[in-house]
Amino acid sequence: MRAAVSNFPNSHQAVLSSLLIVAAIALLPAGCVTYRFGSASIFRTGIRTIHVPIVRNDTFRHDLGIRLTEAITNEIENRTPYKVTGDPNADSTLTCRVTHQTKQVLSEADTDDPRAINAVITIKSNWVSREGELLMQNSVVPSDEISINFAQESRFVPEAGQSVGVATQATIEQLAKAIVSQMELRW
Repeated sequence: MRAAVSNFPNSHQAVLSSLLIVAAIALLPAGCVTYRFGSASIFRTGIRTIHVPIVRNDTFRHDLGIRLTEAITNEIENRTPYKVTGDPNADSTLTCRVTHQTKQVLSEADTDDPRAINAVITIKSNWVSREGELLMQNSVVPSDEISINFAQESRFVPEAGQSVGVATQATIEQLAKAIVSQMELRW
């Protein structure tokens, strides 16, 4: 009889402990609903999908728009919580336009052959929500323009066997990183 009485307080404590654990688990999601962690914490919460139309290309290099579109899409998919979609009715739309592409000779040999060259690409970009709100704004230099200008260059040396194609691809990838970085929320 004594053993049965002594088990009662232990079972009561076990039930009480179980109830406390269940209550804590039930309250946990309610207390952490607005808390975000990881890379998702630096991006907008109301946006889930982005439509990225093919980048318009105003230069004579016919493949720049397609290559830049692919690089931007890959960068968004890899670095952000957003999903790129082909649907124009997505939560937001990111449009870009290549406005300028050139090569700048940095140094020449005695024979006037270029030794070091920069591959330069300049684009305009804007990101708007479905409701028309500007989501990407230049926080460094305020302007009345709705698009942000991005310029990037990559150096190559033809004498060393480097090509303009490789330098252009490096420039495109750096531009894509800069555009996606601009999509992050400001502190």
